[in-house]
Amino acid sequence: MIPVSRDAAGFADLDSYAALGDGRSIALSGTDGGIDWWCVPNMDSPPLFDRLLAGSAPLQNGAQAGFFDITPRDAHQVDRRYRPDSNVLETRFRGPEGVALLTESLNSGTAGRLPWCELARRVEVLEGRMSFDITLQLGHRAGLRSPYLSCRGPHETFHVGSVLGLFLHGDGVKITDQGDDRVTARLDLAAGQREILAIVAGANEPLVVPALADIDARIDLSDQEWRDWCGSFAPDHPDRDFLVRQALALKMLLYAPSGAIAAAATTSLPERIGGNKNYDYRFAWVRDAGYVIASFLRLGVVIEAKAALTWLLNQLCAHGARVCFRLDGGVEETVRQVDLPGYRHSRPILAGNRAAHQHQHGIYGDIFETVSVFTRAGNLIDARSAETLSHLADECADRWKLKDSGIWELPELEHYTMSKISCWQALNRAVELADAGQLPTTCRDRWSRERQRIADWIDANCWNEDLGAYVMHPGTTRLDASLALAVRFDFDGHDRLRRTLDAIDRDLGADRHLHYRYTGMDQEEGCFLACSFWMVEARALLGQMDEARTLMVGLRQTIADGPGILPEMIDPRTGAWLGNMPQGLSHLAALQASLTLQQV
Repeated sequence: MIPVSRDAAGFADLDSYAALGDGRSIALSGTDGGIDWWCVPNMDSPPLFDRLLAGSAPLQNGAQAGFFDITPRDAHQVDRRYRPDSNVLETRFRGPEGVALLTESLNSGTAGRLPWCELARRVEVLEGRMSFDITLQLGHRAGLRSPYLSCRGPHETFHVGSVLGLFLHGDGVKITDQGDDRVTARLDLAAGQREILAIVAGANEPLVVPALADIDARIDLSDQEWRDWCGSFAPDHPDRDFLVRQALALKMLLYAPSGAIAAAATTSLPERIGGNKNYDYRFAWVRDAGYVIASFLRLGVVIEAKAALTWLLNQLCAHGARVCFRLDGGVEETVRQVDLPGYRHSRPILAGNRAAHQHQHGIYGDIFETVSVFTRAGNLIDARSAETLSHLADECADRWKLKDSGIWELPELEHYTMSKISCWQALNRAVELADAGQLPTTCRDRWSRERQRIADWIDANCWNEDLGAYVMHPGTTRLDASLALAVRFDFDGHDRLRRTLDAIDRDLGADRHLHYRYTGMDQEEGCFLACSFWMVEARALLGQMDEARTLMVGLRQTIADGPGILPEMIDPRTGAWLGNMPQGLSHLAALQASLTLQQV
């Protein structure tokens, strides 16, 4: 049973949210029946509901943050779960006089994603009686828009900027108050009764008005679509439910209109409460997209993997070696602040990400590793993509000696060890692809020689014998947990990598089997969840199965009370979730660790 609570400012703990997705947008639903985040119509659109970043207090301009509550009137407790093999969410409310079930879905249709956004919420009483308070509060886009209602024939529509929407419900929902930006209502149900409430919306497009019965039916249709998608996943895997849950979260982050894969569905959730490390992750990183593609291929999910790889190669061909792209393609040129209070008053709130204008050597390794996995699965690279990849390999061979921002997107340019290993990885895979006939062989020998130079440089400059570890960059004693990935990349020197993992555990390890990203972060942020799952995978690949299993069990216990999605970070002292979510990199690392434990 989950206690239902918000703090005095109206904020809920991040681990109280579950995600709903339809391949275009993602909504976050809390244990108390409140939807606090939903960007309409796309993941990177301005939010229609934004209480996640504002709480319940009035904003400076007199507006209020948006949300959609269906909350039992009496005191109650909550059980919540996703349906098996599905992203349809069920929340069971237990009150003094009855038990009710709230079933929620961002609906799809028989042909996949609907050409409109359809947020469906089914309320049914299973035992006794229960009354609900309902509030639909439209967001004001941080005061930049003023919502209003208008009549279109028999339908009352709402408008928020370019968004046109409908609040649909049955006769059992009794409206108690209504204004341009707010609707309140009451719902009383007895055992065996149920009601459908839905929001249908779009932006700058005609709007379909579906029947409530069709919306209701599409909840179960969507559930079946999710289950069909999961049907062939790892049927003999001993931890299949965990594996499938990670894949389902990643599937929600796949932006179906283009094939891009979002890093996360939110912006500006803090890496430390009250801190200023708050970023917009509603973009497609080459790294994250590449890892998703590789993971999907390991699961046999070829269609999504091919679509994502095509999109990624097209972006690299058109825009060069960029760190991240907009979900609809292209590079975001601006970063601006949004006038919201921030989650538990953690500011700034940002739209856009500065990483779009950084250079990270890691993108070379990420794209070549992805293509390598794709071709090892028996697939082929086309001529234009091969030309793009060859140019990227040449660029990597030229640029590896330069400083960059590193995997952690730091403003300080350095010769980061992990960046050099990523360049080695890129050229190593380029040579293998050329040898397999997937890339032109014109520069193959040059790539091979440069690959060896990189390895020699790393051995000469990045190893610290006193620490017994590869350091974050030459001239420092700081450690970097991302070096655990070097094991997956088959970088030479497994003895040194084992010692580096031991040093990471010793200096970056924390309570709850978690790890900080690099030295000094214990003062600035929580532990980066992906790093600990990378450690599981690395230990397993090095044959240290007891250590790998022990760490995996501990991590599973740490996230056990979560709803099925994962954050970017966790505070090892309190267990509080931090950072944007659902965080693709966390789910990727968890999935890879689970697969590798079984494979090894």
